[in-house]
Amino acid sequence: MTLVQTRLPPVGAELIMVQIGEQQFAIDIMSVREIRGWAAATPLPHAPSYVRGMVNLRGVILPVVDLGSRLGLGDSQPDSSSVVVVAQINGRQVGLLVDAVCDILLLTEDMLQDTPDVGVSVIRDFVQGVMTTDSGIVTLLSLDEVLPSGALTSSQPEASANVSAAA
Repeated sequence: MTLVQTRLPPVGAELIMVQIGEQQFAIDIMSVREIRGWAAATPLPHAPSYVRGMVNLRGVILPVVDLGSRLGLGDSQPDSSSVVVVAQINGRQVGLLVDAVCDILLLTEDMLQDTPDVGVSVIRDFVQGVMTTDSGIVTLLSLDEVLPSGALTSSQPEASANVSAAA
């Protein structure tokens, strides 16, 4: 696994606050292309469990990632208030299923604190830092590992061999 060096948003950057369950997360607005209401996604065979499926966005097929599931918070149960945040991640567009979009934050000096060290390095793959706001602690997400390069390509040659043997 290659170490991805994520750059923190500069002071003055706008962050979109989203809610997953009872927790709030922030995403750099520069990564966000649009916000859409939830519509059922078409399942994608052999996709990782956190990929809800794919949707058609004006002729472009996007994978939809259940952000709660990807962050280890459990599978989302989408309803009419759920939204898909379309983000640019690693040079491609990806839909991120969240429970709600809450607010836009303006990043100020000294607002962002280091991610707490809990002895598990994988946390730093997803979390750039934490912020305290009037509504509680907000986690600033790094989207680089939400859908890593090659996540939707088959890395299991035996799976394709089984398909051709069954044909």
